[in-house]
Amino acid sequence: MSSDASGITVAREPDGRGGRERRSGRRRGWAPWWAAWPFALAALPLGLLALASWFGRHVRPSADEWCFLPMVRDHGIPGLVGKFWYTDNGRFGNGLLVGLYAKFSVAGLQWFGLVSGVLMLGLLWALTAQVLRRTGQSVPRGVPLLVAAMVVAVFLFATQNTYKTFYWPAASVSHTVAPVLACAAVLPLLRARGRAGRVAALVTVAVAGVFMGTLSEEASVVALVVLSGAVLFAPRLFSGGARRFARLWSLAGMAGVGIGTLLLVTSPGSRNRRERHGAESASMLAPESLLGSLRGFAHILATVFSTWQYVGAVAAGVLLGLVARRRSARPAALLPWRPLPLLSLGALAFLVSGYLCTVITYPVFGARVVTTERTWNDYLLLYIVLLVAAGAFLGRRLRRHRPGVATATAAALCAAAVLGLVAPLVSLGHDMQVRAERWDRQDRSLREGAARGAKQLPYTPVSVAKMLEPFSNNGRLAWPAQCVADYYHLEKVTYSKRLP
Repeated sequence: MSSDASGITVAREPDGRGGRERRSGRRRGWAPWWAAWPFALAALPLGLLALASWFGRHVRPSADEWCFLPMVRDHGIPGLVGKFWYTDNGRFGNGLLVGLYAKFSVAGLQWFGLVSGVLMLGLLWALTAQVLRRTGQSVPRGVPLLVAAMVVAVFLFATQNTYKTFYWPAASVSHTVAPVLACAAVLPLLRARGRAGRVAALVTVAVAGVFMGTLSEEASVVALVVLSGAVLFAPRLFSGGARRFARLWSLAGMAGVGIGTLLLVTSPGSRNRRERHGAESASMLAPESLLGSLRGFAHILATVFSTWQYVGAVAAGVLLGLVARRRSARPAALLPWRPLPLLSLGALAFLVSGYLCTVITYPVFGARVVTTERTWNDYLLLYIVLLVAAGAFLGRRLRRHRPGVATATAAALCAAAVLGLVAPLVSLGHDMQVRAERWDRQDRSLREGAARGAKQLPYTPVSVAKMLEPFSNNGRLAWPAQCVADYYHLEKVTYSKRLP
């Protein structure tokens, strides 16, 4: 054996002809290309996210944004936070995040998809890498990025209404970004080293819990269910040395969520909301409401389980399980690999939290909970993470049985899942472009009329992806027409069937 100037290991024949040198060199020459396969495969979901972000330039105000934009323009972010706290619903954490993008008017809506998508990708990428490290697993470079990108792709684009999940900031802040931010609170726990690190992890999860309680009731429910499971079943989930601190960390998170929820429900805005919907809210725990919630959740599960693109999450997990290797014989410090308890308790947490989220939304939406897809996302992220975990455990088993075939099949399924999401996204992008052109034409007309001193002008609803517009239902539902008037500095807008 010897090495040439390029560093390639050479195996020479006894006669010195170097016959094996050529073959060894060819194998080593292909090695760098083969090592890049995770990045090549990750390019598919990343490309899908880039395409979706590019379509974001066609986003225009609709529904709640008509009210948020003039409020932030005239009173700043504190004005919107105060409106949420004192008048609307008490979600001051939600008001803060909404104000951060509404501050930039229409541009803030257009950039929201890109910024939130990159943020979610980065957080899930870091979380995947840290979980692998704390479980003592070593994987090729690019695999954590591949897993995170596939999770983001199916989470954002396998939904029944991608516009409300990804492009509508008001819904995304509450139901799409919120569960990812909750997951990000785990990062300090996974990175904790020594007393200072553990204190930082406790403070972070407590503060994150308070913020979550004022951001999203549904995400708070999911967090409470998951953290309760971690406390109750810690012996089955955590290694002995980490069990006590994991329980303490979970309790700190639960306390934070509890404080945030208490602030929310005692706020003037929450009281006003309960007064507006008093009769409906009182029926939340009524038998007919609980039964209706159960029927609605069963319908939601049927829809989710029949969405075949979620197989991409399983396939990404299989690839992870196939290539992961334990770094040492020493057990992991925090999270042992225990497939059955983890998957069983995770599935139970998904079902319980999903049903509870349906229960708390049923009084507001009634039977329409089965079509209010944005509220599903709070617990769908947990479902997708479970699919990845199940795939990883399956991949470990498949190592012994033709791993090459399993790798190729899983990679093909990842690609098929992403490609299956392209056509619906392109169709939505076209609809968004058509709406943007019509919206811009009407926007110019309304601004010109307001500049001439008009106090009342006609408005034609221009909707996309089932988004609510002023004068919906053939002009019978006016909301948020007054917000549109405020946006254009008018006293009133009236219903018109014809675009200017």
